[in-house]
Amino acid sequence: MLMVSLTFHGGVNEIGGNKILLQDGDTRVWLDFGQSFTLGQDYYTGWLRPRGINGLGDYFEFDLLPQLPGLYAEKMLENTDLGYGELEFDGVFISHAHADHVTHICFLDPEIPVYTGEGTKLFMEAMEKTSTFANYGEHDYRSFRTGDRITIGPLELEPIHVDHSIPAAYGYIIHTSEGTLVYTGDLRAHGPKHEMTQEFWEAAEYVEPVAMISEGTRMELRGRRRNLSEAHVLNGVVKVCKDADVQGKAVFYTHGPRDMDRLHTFSIAAEDCGRQMVVSTKTAHLLHRLVEDEHLDLPDPLRDDIVAVYFRRKRSGDYAEKDYYIWEREFLDAMVTSEDLRRRPGDYIVSLGFNAFTELIDIHPQPGSPFIYSMSEPFGEENLEEKVMHNWLDHFGLVYHQLHASGHMSRKELGEAIGLVNPSKLFPVHTENPQLFSDFHESVISPVLGETYII
Repeated sequence: MLMVSLTFHGGVNEIGGNKILLQDGDTRVWLDFGQSFTLGQDYYTGWLRPRGINGLGDYFEFDLLPQLPGLYAEKMLENTDLGYGELEFDGVFISHAHADHVTHICFLDPEIPVYTGEGTKLFMEAMEKTSTFANYGEHDYRSFRTGDRITIGPLELEPIHVDHSIPAAYGYIIHTSEGTLVYTGDLRAHGPKHEMTQEFWEAAEYVEPVAMISEGTRMELRGRRRNLSEAHVLNGVVKVCKDADVQGKAVFYTHGPRDMDRLHTFSIAAEDCGRQMVVSTKTAHLLHRLVEDEHLDLPDPLRDDIVAVYFRRKRSGDYAEKDYYIWEREFLDAMVTSEDLRRRPGDYIVSLGFNAFTELIDIHPQPGSPFIYSMSEPFGEENLEEKVMHNWLDHFGLVYHQLHASGHMSRKELGEAIGLVNPSKLFPVHTENPQLFSDFHESVISPVLGETYII
């Protein structure tokens, strides 16, 4: 007798870290396999981290990952008591390329298929090329687009695009032997491609699901974030730029490194204000790779004059070609340096991530220059990084502006969507407040970590 069940190994009473196991008879697949934002915070902090050389040994010591046979790569199990054996899982379905949904696939057996959107795979490849922290491992990757249907045993999975703060994000309609299941991934209703999310909700309503797994990042009684749309952000950025034009000052900004909607917004603002958008070499590489995706409308730093690439001093200090990685050298013709920003500050709108704040010492911006923080407000009341950021801004006399459109649905928007879909059972994940879902649905099951639930 076939039985359909869900087991939640991550994303429970926390934002991020989704690891959801779906089993239908003998078929077992994962919905995401990400890293929690708070992974191991009771035992690790700062530079005190799990040792890469010890594989899964340090993670298993503190029960940071599920100890399941037939899941992990043989090399990762060498220093553990969990023996390597026959594969017992049939695939991993990634919703999008954010770390809290994909990072821990690095531990999985390479023979387990990993299903991703075509754009998602481009993002992952670019991250592995440019970051020392991104290494997803070798896998049997299988890509899809909206409209595809993937059959594994009795399961048929239908990925449908949604709007999120990274392109190539998907939710899933999953047909099982006991009815249809909906998995939202992460999504929003106020972004520039909100119609994609609407299409997903309409498809979810149509199948009359027996269960829905829903994210709830912003399911909170008192919202901590302004509910701006991307159009609101654009208008705000243009206004800041126009005000800075009066005194010929540079405009600095920071946003999520893979938020391509936001990057597109800043490129439009730069063009409207007659400035060049200056990006890091990592962002330049990502943009150039994403040109391969015909569904994304983004500037190419090798072709479009609106984009310049900031090169920081390395090694020789003379901007010599040999100072830079091979993948960086491709963008040398689009180079902008700190000296350029000092000489002609009014020509640029400059991306400046927190980890690059030391460049302000070389740039030495004019006091009163605006700094646009285009990210969510910190979750914690006592955020050390935020304090340090403001110390730097104050030291150089930069004026702080916060302009951000969230990558997630508001409580009201999500409640309306839940009412529309009206699943028989509702499982909240990716939220710190699962109890608040009961305001919108009478059959809410708040998952317990590691517990199994029959559909």
